[in-house]
Amino acid sequence: MLRNLLALRQIGQRTISTASRRHFKNKVPEKQKLFQEDDEIPLYLKGGVADALLYRATMILTVGGTAYAIYELAVASFPKKQE
Repeated sequence: MLRNLLALRQIGQRTISTASRRHFKNKVPEKQKLFQEDDEIPLYLKGGVADALLYRATMILTVGGTAYAIYELAVASFPKKQE
């Protein structure tokens, strides 16, 4: 059992220490230029199609949730008649 634990420890150290490093391109300057342009597009939509879809989905859920909450409050405010 001790041998298994030592082997597991060595495997864990080996994968962490010898893992190849991935080099990513720095996209921050490109994004800064995109978001600092004065092109009359709202900031929350400058990210493209994904931002537009997320914005619309958020607005639909917000308006729908508000309408549903108001409906449930209206239903709760008028008690059912007991026969």
